[in-house]
Parts: sequence; structure tokens; C-alpha cells
Amino acid sequence: MPPRQFDGKRLRAARRGQELSQGDLAAKVGVTAPAVAKWESGQDLPKGEKLPAIAAALGLPLDDLFPHDGPPDLQLLRCDAGLSIAQAAEAIGASRLPVSNAERGRRRLSDAYVQPLAEAYGVTEEVLSAAQDRSFGLRPGASGDNSASAPRTIGEKINYLLEHGYVGQEAPSNEEIARLVNDHAGGPVLAADDVAALRAGTTAEVSEVVRAGLAEALQVDVDLFQDDAEVDPAAREFLEAVRFLGSIQRGQILGLAARGSGGGLSAEMMAKINDLVGELKDKLPDVPAGD
Repeated sequence: MPPRQFDGKRLRAARRGQELSQGDLAAKVGVTAPAVAKWESGQDLPKGEKLPAIAAALGLPLDDLFPHDGPPDLQLLRCDAGLSIAQAAEAIGASRLPVSNAERGRRRLSDAYVQPLAEAYGVTEEVLSAAQDRSFGLRPGASGDNSASAPRTIGEKINYLLEHGYVGQEAPSNEEIARLVNDHAGGPVLAADDVAALRAGTTAEVSEVVRAGLAEALQVDVDLFQDDAEVDPAAREFLEAVRFLGSIQRGQILGLAARGSGGGLSAEMMAKINDLVGELKDKLPDVPAGD
């Protein structure tokens, strides 16, 4: 499915407005007339990388003809550059797998690929990195919110969970985390100083026993503490949910009311939020009664 919104009726109207036949447009874009007919009738969708060529053929701005919501992710950057996955892979001298995995949020791009891919897409490395974060389910936060950066190392993940997972209650100390890890392991495998070193970034490697103990101590799935490439979509969704629920408890979610009629959140929106909280509450640390 194209990363931008596609409406076959809008395409037909734009084509007719330019007095082009389906064959004319097909020739300009490099496809067949039947392909254009299927796009316009809703039987099929064009590949995302074809949209810039379609807009150019019709002499219309890409954003007007095929709008999209929010900042771009990696797929949108590639498609807006008019490149297929194979062409993007060729630009970085690799197989299609690194590009595909990054777009799907499975494995982040090697540092060696960032600069050539940014050049191929016609953007800065900073824009590419931000788009990659969005492909991994990490969204920009409110102004001044540093929590939007991707927690990649074990220490960053510990800090993230401690900051966002214990709103309204005291987060465990380094000593408490070490004790819980050791209890889970059945022996001394981690000291408070080791936890501090992980959180400061001076240590990055730990054993599988320690990873499992950290997951138990912070009440998350052990996959969350695997290497960056091995964190599955459910774990990334959990991190985002932790931050979202923290925002609710801090009152940031009330900013949504300003978008409505002034009467606050709608009953439908509140129902959706309540459903989300209900689904996620068992994943979060227990909040003592009265908090």
C-alpha cells in the first residue's frame, strides 16, 4: 500500500483536468493503460515510488494529489525519492534486506548505510535518522520532551522504563534492581554499581541471565532487553505505550481537548483511551492502592 493517501477518483479527475487519456498518463509514468484504469477504479494501487512520477506527469504538487499525515518514515522518504527497494539497495551497495528490514522496523540500518541512503533520498542524515525512528514506532514527543529518542542500549531501556513506567510511585533504585536480578538468578550476578554503569553507558554488555533478571525486575518481557535488532514489534509497542500512559497521568493528554469544541474529549475518545488502559494495565508495574 502506498505510504501516501491514494484516491482513484481524485486521480481520474486530475487526469481528465489535464486532458490526458489513461494511455497518455501510463506512457509518462512507465506503466500500461490497464494499470492506470485499475488505479482509478480502485481495483489496484500504484507502488509508492510511482506517486511522484504520477504527480509530475499531471503537473500537480505531490502533497496536494497524494497527501500524507505527519512526518515521514523511511518508506515515505524512499517513495518520495521515486526509488524502489531494489534501487535504494543499489544506492548503498547492499542487498534489499537492510532497506526492507529498516522500513518494517525489524533491524536498524548500519551506520555505514545512513549517509549514502540520505544522499539517494535527497535528505540530510538527521532527517533520515528521524524517519528511521518513526519506522521503529518511536514518535516525536511534545516540545522539550527528550523521551522521543530511541532507547537502544540496555542502559537506555532501563532509564526509559524507570522514567516512564513508574508515574505516581517510586521507581526502584539501582540497589533494588540489583537485588531483584540476583533473586531471579539465584545468586549474585549483578551489583548496584553494575546497574549504575549500565545506566550511565559505561557498560553495555551483560549475560543472558542478567537480561532475564532485568526483565523480571522491571516487569517487562525479556525480549525488550535483547540487542536492538532483536527487539520485536510488541516490545517497541510496549515502550510507546509506557510513554503514552505516563503522558495521560501527567495530564499531557488533556491537550487533545483543545482540538475539539471546547467541551473536552468526546465520549468516543475517552472510551478508546479507557480500552487502551485496560488492555495495557496488566503489563505495567502495579500501582499501590490509593495512588
